[in-house]
Amino acid sequence: MNVTIYDVAREANVSMATVSRVVNGNPNVKPATRKKVHEAIERLGYRPNAVARGLASKKTTTVGVIIPDISSIFFAELARGIEDIATMYNYNIILSNSDQNKEKELHLINAMLGKQVDGLVFMGGKITEDHTREFKNASVPLALAATIDESGETPSVNIDYEKASYEVTELLLSHGHTRIAFVSGPENTEINYQKEEGYKKALRDKGLKVDDNLITTGDYSYDSGLEAFEQLWSAKEKPQSIFVASDEMALGVIHGAQDRGLNVPEDVEVFGFDNTRLATMIRPTLSTVVQPMYDIGAVAMRLLTKLMDKEEVEEQNVTLPHRIVERNSTQRK
Repeated sequence: MNVTIYDVAREANVSMATVSRVVNGNPNVKPATRKKVHEAIERLGYRPNAVARGLASKKTTTVGVIIPDISSIFFAELARGIEDIATMYNYNIILSNSDQNKEKELHLINAMLGKQVDGLVFMGGKITEDHTREFKNASVPLALAATIDESGETPSVNIDYEKASYEVTELLLSHGHTRIAFVSGPENTEINYQKEEGYKKALRDKGLKVDDNLITTGDYSYDSGLEAFEQLWSAKEKPQSIFVASDEMALGVIHGAQDRGLNVPEDVEVFGFDNTRLATMIRPTLSTVVQPMYDIGAVAMRLLTKLMDKEEVEEQNVTLPHRIVERNSTQRK
């Protein structure tokens, strides 16, 4: 039989209102009475009913988190940042995997709202009009992490992807390269668009023509990196360096080159994006864009807590700093 607040009140010989105040952390309870209630709770094994408390307070202290791929190192690190800040502010997390599938994303948004969450953190691919409509109709605050709403209407936390890509391409150009390939990510997302634009702009600013034969796409997976390398290396004129939109794909590119008997970086340089743990696990270690994944998740969750508490938010679209780190997959000058 479930132990109720009534059982605890009877065991401690206090009113149910007193038990409720103790459970909810109300300071207006005498220390001796508080101790007596806690002892009764421990003896009976009482667990407060979170659903009932949520109905009474109109808050469930839960936050829904929708993530494209929980097995991805990149998104796992983001989720860790979200969870740590949620815990700090006494929120519980409901985590769901969307597989970056639009219909599933829209379903999960409504499923989370049906669970009476107090807010949502969303990570996904392309934000469509359908997504925007669901965001606007949501009865709770929502924040995007490493995801861009082109309208700018949805609070978000990102880095300047175009600037980061520009800086990488500029660095590879400084190595004397004129044939720099680019492996983009999947779908027509704003983030992928910005990464590709940064790459193209750096080439144009150097007076070089953008060669579409040096641009290909992958799905952020290792296998798509292998395939991307084969496609790029089958061209008549080989690339001197390859800039890849994610670290995992970059590993596939490096191994594809090595499978061909090539040396990285002597025969071809490879540059990644994200600075996940994979970047230092591979040999040669991977030069990459340091995207602060944990911080993006943490700041997105902190932004959401402010929105949920109706605090003033000075900037709802936050851009965090990035860094460029050169390791052994490029020949540092």
